[in-house]
Amino acid sequence: MTFSENCNKIFDGCINDYHKTDNVDTLVNNPFKERSLDWYLFSKNWIDAVQWHLEDIIREPSIDAVEALAIKRRIDRSNQDRTDMVELIDSFFMDKYSNVKIQEGATLNTETPAWAIDRLSILALKIFHMKAEAERPNASVDHRDSCNTKLKVLLTQREDLSGAIDNLLSQIEKGEKYMKFYKQMKMYNDPSLNPVLYGNKK
Repeated sequence: MTFSENCNKIFDGCINDYHKTDNVDTLVNNPFKERSLDWYLFSKNWIDAVQWHLEDIIREPSIDAVEALAIKRRIDRSNQDRTDMVELIDSFFMDKYSNVKIQEGATLNTETPAWAIDRLSILALKIFHMKAEAERPNASVDHRDSCNTKLKVLLTQREDLSGAIDNLLSQIEKGEKYMKFYKQMKMYNDPSLNPVLYGNKK
C-alpha cells in the first residue's frame, strides 16, 4: 500500500466514523497509537469533518445570531487546530528525512507534504458528500446526474493528488527535493497581534 492509499483509507474510515453520529459534539475515538503518523492523519481528518459540518450549520438561514457567533468562533478555533495538526505532520516528515543527503540541484516544492495531505483530507470529505448527493433519493434526476459528473472529477482529482504526494515524498527521500516549512503564524487568534483584540485591552 502506498502512503497516499493509506491516507485515503484512514480519511474514508474517519469520515464514516464521524457519520455514525453525524454530530459535531461527538468526541473523537482515534483507533491508532497516539502520536503515530496514522494517529495524526485520523485526528486531522476528524477536525476537518467537524468543521465541514459547522460550516453547514452556520449557513442555516434561520440560525440565531448568538448561536451563529458562537459557531463562528468555534470555526476559528478549529482552523487553528487544523493548522497545528498540519505542522505536527510536517514535523514528523522533517524528522523522518532529517538525515537524507540533499542532492545538488535539489529544489523546494510549492507546498510541504502536510499541506498537500490537508487538501487530500478535504477531498475525501468532498467525495463523501458529493456521493451522498448523487445518491439522494428525493433529489431530481438532473441533480443526481450533475453530482455524479462532479463526483467523477473529484475522484480523478484525488487520484492525481495522491500520486503527486507519493512522488513528492519519494523525491524528498532521494534528496531530489528538500523540505522547509514555515509556521503559519496566524495573527487573528493572537491577542498580541490582532489589533481588534489588543485594542480592547484596558
